[in-house]
Amino acid sequence: MERRPNVLFIIADDHRHSALGVTGDPTVATPALDAIAAGGTTVLQTHIMGGLTDAVCAPSRAALLTGTNPIRALGEDGGPRQGDATYTTSPDLVVLPEAFRRGGYRTFFSGKWHNDTESFARSWDGADRIFMGGMSDHYRVPLHPFDPSGAYPQDAVYLGKLFSTEMFAEAAIRFLGEYDDERPFFAYVSFTAPHDPRTPPSPWDEMYDPSTIPLPPNFLPEHPFDNGELRGRDERLAAFPRSRHEVRTHIADYYGMISNMDHHIGGVLDALDGSGHRDDTIIVYVADHGLAVGQHGLMGKQNVYDHSIRIPLILSGPGIPVGTVTDSLHYNFDLFPTLCELAGIVIPDTVEGGSMLPSFHGARGRDTLYSFYKNVQRMVKDERWKYIAYSVPGDMARVQMFDLSSDPWEANDLADDPTHRERRAAMQRLLADWRARVGH
Repeated sequence: MERRPNVLFIIADDHRHSALGVTGDPTVATPALDAIAAGGTTVLQTHIMGGLTDAVCAPSRAALLTGTNPIRALGEDGGPRQGDATYTTSPDLVVLPEAFRRGGYRTFFSGKWHNDTESFARSWDGADRIFMGGMSDHYRVPLHPFDPSGAYPQDAVYLGKLFSTEMFAEAAIRFLGEYDDERPFFAYVSFTAPHDPRTPPSPWDEMYDPSTIPLPPNFLPEHPFDNGELRGRDERLAAFPRSRHEVRTHIADYYGMISNMDHHIGGVLDALDGSGHRDDTIIVYVADHGLAVGQHGLMGKQNVYDHSIRIPLILSGPGIPVGTVTDSLHYNFDLFPTLCELAGIVIPDTVEGGSMLPSFHGARGRDTLYSFYKNVQRMVKDERWKYIAYSVPGDMARVQMFDLSSDPWEANDLADDPTHRERRAAMQRLLADWRARVGH
């Protein structure tokens, strides 16, 4: 019987889809991720659906892990239910590593788990350096040791002694170096980079000179209107109005975090090579959401512009075409059935995502995508057009529309252009139909 492929699943925090060499950024250096892409498939149009909380990473991760939309994944309120930092996935949903564990895989985890301890306990045979939370000082991450009982009490927390990225990568490297099992493995490495505080270690802290960093074409000192989230925590990371120098400094630090992470991903890939399992391992790189960092006058991810809802997705390994790029529309929770199909794992009945594999071979993906942020922003897009509706007190009728084929930076709002009146009405109907179906 042919051995099923291993899975090395790497997820980053706050990594925007465009901040990669392989996706066309001329400044940021990501040689390890670019090499994965060269040997596999890059899915350019992968999106999150959003969330009902400002901690967008929690619903995004819950959706990816359950293979469902984030409202179903976290429940109707979408908020934390276990302390202040973890979010409980709906208990009737099977999570991705749990499905692989049931299917005979040895499962291993290291890094950030922003969801509940109960689903964590169902998922993993082993783990090391577990961060049960949303964000922390990268040099003093509060960690849990693996607890097979699933209790994870606060009095067991200890502080990590290395920079977060190095620490989580080191745990994965140790797992791969010691792996000796007839079962295939499902290893999940969850970085907290490049999330703020953006404090890359030396020499990455000086890798990018802010004075030479190009500003994005859609840089603005301020967002042109109230989008319902202009003064949240993420937005207060830079002064108002945004200065060009301060945004360049933030971008330089952001790129330093990404390049440092890429370096340590390279170390994990070297360990995979050393284990002798590179050729029979599916490698996945994805992020939980993007980030503005000065685009549209915003700093955070609490919006539905592409810089925040589009994420990098790269896959390589058995069953994945080499050197392929697809621009078909997908959600991050389409990964669940995709990986199950590649590994011969039964897809749980609770999964609503659709496999990406046909689009890797030229088929089209979804016709439309939807996204939302709390109760203030709703979005629909197809392969060309994007429509955003805002529900902000005092400005309830505000909408935007962009032609992404000619305006990928979403800088030219066509919502009030009379030549596109019919297109606006059509997009409005699409959004209304979706909201009626999901109740949001």
